[in-house]
Amino acid sequence: MPDDLQPGVLDQITWDVAVVGGGNAALCAAITAREAGAHVVLLEASPRSFRGGNSRHTRNLRAMHDRPDGVLVEAYGEDEYWDDLLRVTGGQTDEHMARMTIRASAGAPAWMAARGVAFQPSLSGTLSLGRTNAFFLGGGKALVNAYFATAERLGVQILYDTEVTAVALNAGLVRELTLVSRGFPVTLRARAVVVASGGFQANTSWMRESWGEAADNFIIRGTPFAKGTVLRDLLAQDVAQVGDPTQCHAVAIDARAPKYDGGIVTRLDCVPFSIVVDCHGQRFYDEGEDVWPKRYAIWGRLVAQRPDQIAYAIIDAKADPLFMPSVFPAIRAGTIRELAEKLGLDPATLEATVAGFNAAVVPGSFDGARLDGCQTEGLEPPKTHWARTIDTPPFSGYPLRPGITFTYLGVKVSEQAQVLMNDGRPVANLWASGEIMAGNILGRGYLAGFGMTIGTVFGRIAGEQAARYARN
Repeated sequence: MPDDLQPGVLDQITWDVAVVGGGNAALCAAITAREAGAHVVLLEASPRSFRGGNSRHTRNLRAMHDRPDGVLVEAYGEDEYWDDLLRVTGGQTDEHMARMTIRASAGAPAWMAARGVAFQPSLSGTLSLGRTNAFFLGGGKALVNAYFATAERLGVQILYDTEVTAVALNAGLVRELTLVSRGFPVTLRARAVVVASGGFQANTSWMRESWGEAADNFIIRGTPFAKGTVLRDLLAQDVAQVGDPTQCHAVAIDARAPKYDGGIVTRLDCVPFSIVVDCHGQRFYDEGEDVWPKRYAIWGRLVAQRPDQIAYAIIDAKADPLFMPSVFPAIRAGTIRELAEKLGLDPATLEATVAGFNAAVVPGSFDGARLDGCQTEGLEPPKTHWARTIDTPPFSGYPLRPGITFTYLGVKVSEQAQVLMNDGRPVANLWASGEIMAGNILGRGYLAGFGMTIGTVFGRIAGEQAARYARN
C-alpha cells in the first residue's frame, strides 16, 4: 500500500467507484470504470501472491461466434449456445438474461485481448472445446496477471489484504464500506460500488447450514477467501436473494487434493471411461450420459450425495491413455480384488459390480471423441456411451471427493447488473458481477467456461454503469 494510502488517509478519500473483489469479474469492472474516466479503487481480500480469486484456476471462456474467430474454430451460434445452457440447467435459468449474456460474449475475446489477455487453441482430451471456448495462454494466472497489469497502468488503485466486512445500506443507497485493510479498520466512501466478491463456498459453517456434516468432506478447489461475507451482509439488509444455497459448481476431484486452492489440476477426467462406485462398491449414475464438458460439473454433487461423500473411479488399461493424467498417481493392481483392497472397498462386492457391468456391455464401435452409443443393456443405472468391459490389467482406481468451485446463491440483479431489493427497487449506486450474481442465470448445472463469460459480460456492464453514475 502506498504511504499516501495508509488507513488514516483512506478514511478521508471519496472514490468514484469502489470494486470489491479481485477476480475476473472485479477486474473487468474496475478496468471498464477507469477507462470511462472514474477514479477507481479495487479491494482485494487476498495478499498479492494469492490475488485473482477463482479466476486464477480457470482456463477458458465460452464465446458465441458466427464464423472462425481467432482460436475459435467453425461457428457456435446463439441458439446452439442457448440450447446447451438450457440442457445443463434443466430450464433453471433466465432466458432473457442468458441470451443477453450469450450475445455479449461474441465481443469478449477481442475486448480481453486488447487488455493483455493472450489466447491459445483448445487442449485435446475429454474437454475438447475448440469450437466453443477460447483458452487463455498461460491459464488463469496469466489472465489475472494481464488484467492487474492493465489496471495498474490505467491508474486503478489496488489494495491487497483488504477485506470488506460490511456494506452500509440506507434509504436505497450504499453510504460507506467497512474494511479491514492490512489489519487496520477503515471506513471507505465511494459514489458507486461494484461487488464481485464471489460465493460462500470457503465458509464451512455456512455450507453446513445447507449440507449438514457432509460439508466437512467437501474440498474447495478455489480461493480460500470466498467466505461470503459481503453476500451475507447484503442479504441481511433486505437485498433480494437469488439461487438455491445447495446448488454450486461442483466437480469430482481427487480425494487426495488439498482442502483449499488445489485448482483445476485436481479434477479427474476419467469418469466417462470408467465405472464409478460408492464406498459400498455400488454404481449410482450413468457415467456416459453425455460429453464430458456438459457433465463434468454434476459429478461433485453426485459424490456429495453418497455415503461419506466419497466415490471411486475404476478403469482398466484400455482407458489409461484416453484422458488427461491426474497429478496424483493412479492406485493400480493386477486384479479387481487386489484393487478393492488397496482402495478400502469390499473385494467381493467390487468384483460382483465389475462382473455385472461387464456382462451387461453390448459390443459396439468405441469412439472416445463422440457419443458412440456403446452401452449396457439390462443394467441399472445404465451406461449409455463409452461402455467397454473392464478386463485388461493393470486395473486403476482414483478416489473422488466433491470439489466445490463456487456456490450459486447470490444477489438478484437487473440486466444492467444493478442490485435489487426485495421490493424490486434497485439500490441506486450498487452493482454486482461474477459469482455473487451468477445464480441469476445458473439455477443449477454448469456449462464449461460460462462462469467466466458471466463475469466478463456483467463485469463490463457493472463497471460502465457505476462509472456513469459516479461521473454524473
